[in-house]
Formats: sequence, C-alpha cells, structure tokens
Amino acid sequence: MTDTYLLIGLGNPGREYRETRHNIGFKLIDRLTVRLNAGGMKLHSNAIVISARYEERKIILAKPQTYMNLSGQSVQGLLHFYKIPVENLLVAHDDLDLPFGTIRIRPGGGPGGQRGMASTIEKLGTQDFPRLRLGIGRPPGRMDAKDYVLQDFSKEDLKFLPEVLDRAADAALQFVMNGLNIAMNKFNGDIRDA
Repeated sequence: MTDTYLLIGLGNPGREYRETRHNIGFKLIDRLTVRLNAGGMKLHSNAIVISARYEERKIILAKPQTYMNLSGQSVQGLLHFYKIPVENLLVAHDDLDLPFGTIRIRPGGGPGGQRGMASTIEKLGTQDFPRLRLGIGRPPGRMDAKDYVLQDFSKEDLKFLPEVLDRAADAALQFVMNGLNIAMNKFNGDIRDA
C-alpha cells in the first residue's frame, strides 16, 4: 500500500466559508479533483473523500467536514482507515506568516498558530509529517487574525489565486511522484518568482 497517498486540505465546511482565506486548503483539493478527473465522492471519518490515480499512484483526496480546530480527528481517522504511513500524508493549509502567493512544503514543524494543524499534531501525536503551507499574508493594520482568515480573498488576490492553486497542485503531485525533498527544492517560493 506504499503507493497510496493521502492529500488533505484544511478548511471549514459550509457555504458561508467557501471563499474565505481559511479555506484555501479545500480549494487546492478541489483543483486536484478536477485535474485528476477524480470521482466517487463519499463521506468517511467525517471528511469528504475522493479517490484518484496519478501515474501508477493511488491518491486519496480529503476535505475534513469538522470545523478547522477539530481537523485532526478526520486526518487521524483517514490515515488509520486507509493504512497510510505518515510520510505519505500531505496536509495543505493556509498560513498567515507567508505572503499571499508563497507556498512552502515542509517535512514537519509546529502549528504556527493554525488551529487545524494544532489539532492534527495533537491527534497524530507527532509534528513530523509533510505539510503544504499556502501563504495568505498578514491582516492589515490592527485587524484580528481570526477575522482576516474568515474574510473572502481580496479582488487583487483573486486574480492570482488560480495560478497559486495550480502551482500548489503541481507541488502536491511532485511530492506524490518524487518525494518531499524534490518537491521542496522545486516549489518552495512565491508564485510571482516562478
């Protein structure tokens, strides 16, 4: 089963959150679903799960349907159910500490204030698992970070969002095919520098 990968995008369920910055992880899973012509959506471990194939690899795409701060329940449940080793997991999430348009693939690390990642680290009992950080930038002025992440993307950011998602999808598939180090070397950076 080592040729099976689990790609999880974090976000909040519900129409009111669909276009928010916090849901960029969901948007990446949607982009991969279309690109891989994936189908057969089902609900498992409190997540929307879609099976896909890329080259000779099987990919499970997932969007937890808990709220963000409970995402780890779904991640843990899916890893266990599909018997996927943690090194074949990639969790995509929004990151306030990276400028919009920047993606970073990392082998591990702390949650950086991202509650979905904190929940995932807690449930998995380790912070050593691959993640794809999708920069959304810092809130302007004195705006609270919670308010900022739950706002829709700005018009300016929306112009670049398709490119950001395409690059992030390329990075995720590079991870699946060639591993973490090659994906990090090739894709870490700003979309506008690529």
